[in-house]
Amino acid sequence: MTINYPKGSSHQLSSLKKDTGKKRPVNFANRGMTFEAEINQTNQYYLDRDIAVIHKKPTPVQIVSVDYPKRSAAVIKEAYFKEASTTDYNGVYKGRYIDFEAKETKNKTSFPLTNFHEHQIVHMKRCLNQQGIVFVLICFSSIKRYFLVPASLVIEFWKKKYTNGRKSIPLSDIEKKGYEIIPGFSPRIPYLETLDRYFGEGDYFK
Repeated sequence: MTINYPKGSSHQLSSLKKDTGKKRPVNFANRGMTFEAEINQTNQYYLDRDIAVIHKKPTPVQIVSVDYPKRSAAVIKEAYFKEASTTDYNGVYKGRYIDFEAKETKNKTSFPLTNFHEHQIVHMKRCLNQQGIVFVLICFSSIKRYFLVPASLVIEFWKKKYTNGRKSIPLSDIEKKGYEIIPGFSPRIPYLETLDRYFGEGDYFK
């Protein structure tokens, strides 16, 4: 299947399979799962235990071409993203609105700002203005370290790239102003526990 991006570029995706409605067991021992899968597993853990309701946001897609190899099945051949997405996840925790992005990098000493888009920065600012809890979960895959980074830090460095040309956030700054998450068994990425640990720090969410 081909997904077309707003500026004409395209990306090949495998054909979508029909959802049978059956739940597949999660293999918590799988340490090779993607960062997104780890977060999704964590969110399911929180949901199943009524800790929080947090979901990955769906990206609006307009289907252009569909093939029907069988009467009972349809294969999407071409589709377009209707609009730019905001952040990856949102939901409610302890009566507060939560909104966050999840990013992964192979860099060992810094996090490239190219992982973000202008509309995502604008969205995070707007959520902060409404007193939402906004942050970014960052995975440094090469060194196997995870961090919860306040959106304010990302916004700060986003502004700096226009003034001093810096194109990344140093790991040292993330260590000082972010919060390291120690991965576990279940949940895999206990980011809400990290939020609770620093919840009383006054201006953390601002």
